[in-house]
Amino acid sequence: MSLVVFVGAGALALAAVVLFRRPGTLVRNPLSVSTCVAISLGALVFCCSAPVTLAAVNDLTGVPNFGAPLTYGMLSAYSCSLLILLVYWRGGARERVRRMVRFSIAAYGPLIVAIVVLFVLADARTERLTDLDTYYANTPYMREMIVLYLLGHTAAMVAMCVVCLKWAREVTGLLRAGLRLILIGALLDLLGFQLAKYTAVVARWTGHDLDVLSTSVAPPMASLGALVCSAGFVLPRLLPAAVAHWCGLRDYCRLGPLWSRVEFVSTAPKPPAAWWQLPLERLHWREVAIHDALLALAPYFDDRVRQTALSAALDSGRTPHEARVTAEAAMLDAAARRAAARQAPLPTPSSHRLHATEASGLGALVELAQALARTPAPNTAGEGTVKAFQD
Repeated sequence: MSLVVFVGAGALALAAVVLFRRPGTLVRNPLSVSTCVAISLGALVFCCSAPVTLAAVNDLTGVPNFGAPLTYGMLSAYSCSLLILLVYWRGGARERVRRMVRFSIAAYGPLIVAIVVLFVLADARTERLTDLDTYYANTPYMREMIVLYLLGHTAAMVAMCVVCLKWAREVTGLLRAGLRLILIGALLDLLGFQLAKYTAVVARWTGHDLDVLSTSVAPPMASLGALVCSAGFVLPRLLPAAVAHWCGLRDYCRLGPLWSRVEFVSTAPKPPAAWWQLPLERLHWREVAIHDALLALAPYFDDRVRQTALSAALDSGRTPHEARVTAEAAMLDAAARRAAARQAPLPTPSSHRLHATEASGLGALVELAQALARTPAPNTAGEGTVKAFQD
């Protein structure tokens, strides 16, 4: 059981880390702060509810079952943080938002105090690490404490389901997908974890034994709900960044033919070698280095080579744009060969500007790289820079 709840804790903790990756900007956004607080509290609840953690807390305090009010109090705080998160999601007038936040705290603050007071008044001397809810279901004060924490958590989950249903109809894209995942996670919590707990406790009240629902069904359902909810929290923020890095990695590889052709002339300072560099960072440096190399090769550009290649491309049926890129690739290839052979720059180099240096974005550079990929590469191994050739 400890492993099951620790999985849920890990999922929520990972979601919090992802959302908190830029604390400088996050702390100025109440919505981001409330999201991270809610996820972090959820992770702490799972950690505290693990039997191994409960046993450690009980031993540390010397109070049997002290972990119960600690876990239930944190669960109530987690429920409160979810309601506050919903308030910030809904937005509206600042005073109304503040009033709703204060109302949520005013509702769950006394609930947490009541949980602690009821535990102090109850007679719970027998330590129970996995079945406390059902074992003490008929014990005065403990019974009320158990019902209170369940009702408080149910209210938060129901409110979350209602809001997610409403907003999922009003938004599109990743936000809608995230809201649907959060809704599914909340339903798993309601219909899996909480329904199992309520059924097991009511069964004890009526003289039946359905403890297996509380000890074996509820924990994995809660963990599954946490996994789905954490995915819903991070999806709208994480997926766009992941897609951007994936596209960056793709463009980085597609620029490979161009980079391998001009690398030997680039004088751009190399970044520190680090395997953990993100694809977009690698792509940015490669783009800068390629532009530096193109500038260094400009004295070797030959208009005759370009015009010959342009005419041949047009005669073969290519569009004017395709013909231009093909011709520029041929001119660049010839320039790289002259530079690699340590030949002197042309007396009157071409004044033609490459489309890749005029167009914004990476598309033109990728086009040039793909055109060069169809051209045999010169042997530039062991060569220095253009500056070295000129010296």
